[in-house]
Amino acid sequence: MKSCLVAVAALFVALLVPATLMGQSAAPETAKAAPAAAAEAPKVQSSAPNGSPWGANYFPNVSLVTQDGKTVKFYDDLIKGKKVLIDFIYTRCTSVCPLQTAKLAQVQKLLGPRVGRDIFIYSISLDPQHDTPERLKAYAEKFHAGPGWLFLTGTREDIDVVRYKLGERSDKEQHGNTVRVGDVPRGQWMRIPLTADAFYIATEVGKTLDPNWYAGKTMPNIEEAPHRDFSAKDIPLIHGQDLFQNRCASCHTLGKGYLLGPDLKTVTLRRERFWLFRYIGAPDKMRANKDPIAEELTKSNTLVMPNLGLDETQVSELIAYLESRSGQKAEVQIAQEKAAQDQPAKDRVAQEKVAKDK
Repeated sequence: MKSCLVAVAALFVALLVPATLMGQSAAPETAKAAPAAAAEAPKVQSSAPNGSPWGANYFPNVSLVTQDGKTVKFYDDLIKGKKVLIDFIYTRCTSVCPLQTAKLAQVQKLLGPRVGRDIFIYSISLDPQHDTPERLKAYAEKFHAGPGWLFLTGTREDIDVVRYKLGERSDKEQHGNTVRVGDVPRGQWMRIPLTADAFYIATEVGKTLDPNWYAGKTMPNIEEAPHRDFSAKDIPLIHGQDLFQNRCASCHTLGKGYLLGPDLKTVTLRRERFWLFRYIGAPDKMRANKDPIAEELTKSNTLVMPNLGLDETQVSELIAYLESRSGQKAEVQIAQEKAAQDQPAKDRVAQEKVAKDK
């Protein structure tokens, strides 16, 4: 199953990654004029190979501020000579930002000690007027950001120059849910959608940035992977599993305790199905309508449940998968079936008692 999901994720990335950030085969985008501040950026020696379009002459060397209040230069201090992951977020975002930050937290864990030593992660605010270092620090702590992962703010003008050069051209409310992966010494960049499976993202990042990623590892042959024939009734569960892995697993576990949100192992037993359907489909509307359970969940959890953008079919498939993974549900079903089997005997005893009383 995992091999199937990885193959699908690989195809998904291949379709979505723009050519302009896939390496040296294409020149940077020139459809729009770059902000004026870009031309004013100081010139510094490039660490990229000769002929690469992505060196010091391309990237600005503007000042940004970390969540700890330290001022750094974007090119000189953050990316020159380094291997980096860069995404854009803002702390008041209630849609993709919490999801992509939670996914990067998973990737950080999977990459292990490489982060902060060989690979560096930067999350840059698209709302610098609001996102002070203090707010970014609190946001980073919510997601357990470790060493090597910086959250950055700055002036509106400087951040606009950086985001333009990294291909982020949309308004902050419509910004892409992607991470830029850059091997700056080699002048190679690509984008990976953060909707992909965390294991897939970590593997792509690792093999792209770490030449020793596969050292000492035996790669399994796909022909030796277990195969299973699926029936039509299995399809919703397969879709539901995929949705859980890509939309929920960054914050929730199934039977392994609290992660960034509650354990969902028994959620289909604890919550009425119609309520669960509405909450998964539009948690923001539930909170706006003052639903008491939704409000209590907001108060009792570190992160606010974002709108996942699922349609009704997807919500149904996700709930079906959660039901299938609930061990307690199976116990309840067994108890119900046993009760149904015992009911005729109970009915006979009751009838005999009534006859005797007469």
